[in-house]
Amino acid sequence: MTDRYAVIGNPVAHSKSPQIHALFAEQTGQDMRYEAMLVPSDGFGQTVRDFIAQGGRGMNVTVPFKFDAFNIATELTERARAAQAVNTLKFDNGAILGDNTDGAGLVRDIRENLGFHLNDHRVLLMGAGGAAYGVVLPLLAAGANLTVANRTLAKAQQLAVAFAGQGNITASGYEDLRGQQFDAVINATSSSLSDEMPPLPDDIFSADALAYDMMYGRETPFMVFAREHGAAIVADGLGMLVEQAAESFFLWRGVRPETAPVIAALRNR
Repeated sequence: MTDRYAVIGNPVAHSKSPQIHALFAEQTGQDMRYEAMLVPSDGFGQTVRDFIAQGGRGMNVTVPFKFDAFNIATELTERARAAQAVNTLKFDNGAILGDNTDGAGLVRDIRENLGFHLNDHRVLLMGAGGAAYGVVLPLLAAGANLTVANRTLAKAQQLAVAFAGQGNITASGYEDLRGQQFDAVINATSSSLSDEMPPLPDDIFSADALAYDMMYGRETPFMVFAREHGAAIVADGLGMLVEQAAESFFLWRGVRPETAPVIAALRNR
């Protein structure tokens, strides 16, 4: 029988996950079907249980259900526990394994696709919400010296405390960034959704710096700012999207797909 997988969310019609996993399955010869499932805000748990009962093997989870997925999991990976949110579920012998592949996808895109190494580099992570929590542990594991900046300093401090002991991490308000430079600046805020720009100093980028916006699909104000203020590498989050999907695929199927041709195919579309 063809194994069933799905992405679950609300909204979900915009999701590129069905395209990505169809390309992965074709490339690796896996017999699987992947669909998008629009679910009402109060229907997550029942939908997951029904999907399991119908033989479903795994799910990707998008907004607004990542915390519901965290709570429904019977087992959690270390990175899911650290993120306090789940974007990948694997169903096996009555167990529901919850994972968070976002941070691994980000780090892999930065290192493998962009050729930028994070070890011992000063990295500024903007934002202290769910997107930031999902990537901190992998960034620290990659050796980044991490500063978390947020408009509300207390939230940045709360995040830094949560990951104290996992690596070199400090908190900052934006006004305290003046006079500092970073080797990589990562935008994990929602500012790009509303075409806004976080209040960064003009000289925030060191020589050969990376500017990375986790949003994808268009040139954001942050990306424009980075090009105008000396960033050597400017990237959106499409590579992260594909790489986190590859992490999910590997968790489900035990096969790691090649991501470069899938990223190229999506960009061409």
